Parts: sequence; C-alpha cells; structure tokens
Amino acid sequence: MMLTAETSGASCGARVSGVDLSGPLDASTVAEIRQIWLKHRVVSFPGQSLDDDALERFTLAMGGFGEDPFFDPIPGRKHVAAIQREAEEQTPLFAENWHSDWSFLAKPPAGTCLVSIEVPPMGGDTMFADQITAFASLPDERKDQLRKLTAIHSARGAYSPDGAYGEGDEGRSMAIRPDVSAMDTQTHPLIQRHPETGEEALFSCLGYIIGIEGMDDGESFAMLAELLAWQGRDEFVYRHKWETDMLVLWDNRSVLHKATGGYEGNRRELHRTTIAAWAA
Repeated sequence: MMLTAETSGASCGARVSGVDLSGPLDASTVAEIRQIWLKHRVVSFPGQSLDDDALERFTLAMGGFGEDPFFDPIPGRKHVAAIQREAEEQTPLFAENWHSDWSFLAKPPAGTCLVSIEVPPMGGDTMFADQITAFASLPDERKDQLRKLTAIHSARGAYSPDGAYGEGDEGRSMAIRPDVSAMDTQTHPLIQRHPETGEEALFSCLGYIIGIEGMDDGESFAMLAELLAWQGRDEFVYRHKWETDMLVLWDNRSVLHKATGGYEGNRRELHRTTIAAWAA
C-alpha cells in the first residue's frame, strides 16, 4: 500500500491519506506508517471512521499500550480515556502548558493517539513543538552545556491531591484520578537521543520538570524558563486544527504539545490511547 504524506509546511506535522484504519493493518502498512511518523513526528489521518476497537487495534500495531497513571478509562475499556470538556464547563483548560506525556515515568510513552469524537466549530487546536529541530538549532556550545544536565521530573504540580487537577479541581468532566504517587520524582537526561532515529531532542520542559540536578531551585527555574521560550518559538511549532473523523498520532520523544481553548459554549471530546515506550 502506498500512503501519501502531505507536509504541514511547519517544522513538523503531516497529513496522511491512502489508508483505512478501521480494520486490521498488514505488517508492510504498519511499517510505512511508522516511517512517516518518525519522519514527521506528528501525523494526522483525516476521513477515518474509527470506533474504540479500531483505536485500540491501531495502538497495538504501533507498539502496544502504555501506562496512563492518572486517568480513568471510559466505561468498558482498559486503555481508552476521554479527553473532554462540556459546553458549559468553567474549569481551567486541561493540558494548556507545553509537555511530553507522562515524562515523569521511568519509561515515558513513545507516542499518543487521539481520535476526534466531537469537534467544536471553532477553537480547540492542538499545538506541537518540534524538539529535535529546536535542539539542532542551538549553538554548539549551548548543546554541549545541555547534554550534561539531568532533569528531575514529577507529576506533583498537576496530579497530586494539592495539584492543579487535585482535590480542589471541582466541576471537571474528565475522569482524572489524582493520587499521592504524583509526588514521586524521576530523573531523565535533559537531552534525549531518539531510540529509533538516533536524533537528539530536548526532552520536556516546565510542564513536568521540577528541577535540575546540581542546581538550586532559583537557578534551575530561570534556566528552564529561558529554555522554554526557545522550545516554543514559532519556527518549531505546528498548529493542528481538528476535523471530524480524524486520528492524530504524535511522538512524545520528539515533540512537546499543549491544548488551546477558544471553543467556549461548545462540547469537545477526543478519545486517547498511549503507546508504550519503544524498547531498543
């Protein structure tokens, strides 16, 4: 099967046609999709009629199910979560800061899949920032400095009982499950080498990083804030506009992402699966 990938014109992102994801995929098609994914980092598949069975089947084909520590799945499923917001919901927007999904885990997920269930007529775009290109664009001296740093990741700011989505977060329709385990920490090199392509990337930012080993809090925060301004520069960003019947697949090892609003008074629902870490 020959797939067509139309590039977004941004640093990352492509729109893929020529495949029906509603049924089982043969090995050659899976391999072709994976190569497009690795090249473009974020890929969308428009015009797909996918139920949750098909979403799970696609996730298994792309590497299997990863861990989702702070979401409850939708009824009747173990691995599908609803990223949703009701029309009259007044809670702060979910996931509106740059992050890489679950970077605080010992083995963060390779990728994430989202399928549009209900798309508002305006707003609700998802932003992606290409961290391979962001790193490659830094001066060599700065690259060498960053390669020496180890970041301390934690979910405490988001999913602990006192976090943004903790016990005080009332009126939210998403099935978020805060827990004291969010206080745990995990270290990862600030610069990660992609296990499949060998490319170096900046790995996550202020979303889940609470410090840098060997730096005090003030010094690490200042450095991370400065770095974040670079990571989210326009030349590294692709703004994805959702459509009905669309699947989007992105690589958590090479991009950051964040949600945007602008659809007040309208309902929005996407179904999500997490792709397990890729074992080299």
